Amino acid sequence: MAHRTYRVTVRGRFDGLDDGTRDRLRREAAEHDMLVARFVDEGTLTYDERIDAFQHRVVVRVDEGTGEEDVARTAGELAAVEYLEAAGLRYGRLRSSATCVDDVKIRRR
Repeated sequence: MAHRTYRVTVRGRFDGLDDGTRDRLRREAAEHDMLVARFVDEGTLTYDERIDAFQHRVVVRVDEGTGEEDVARTAGELAAVEYLEAAGLRYGRLRSSATCVDDVKIRRR
């Protein structure tokens, strides 16, 4: 079966962060700046100095077929949850979008 590659962006809000966690996120902010964000297998977390909302960007590969975009979004959300929980970050209101890179057309000039 053929595979398709998706770039998934999961957006959400930090929830119930204590002062210590907020301080840690402020110290690590340069590593999570939007300008260094990439779509990679392990995922990239970005947020701004307000430490309110975040984005998690990840590449997922799914089997080609009916409902593959939903499968990709679900896999992306699961990757975001695993990343956030491993980092000890509480979150809420997740929503996601997915783009299949196999369908992207590049115009050459």
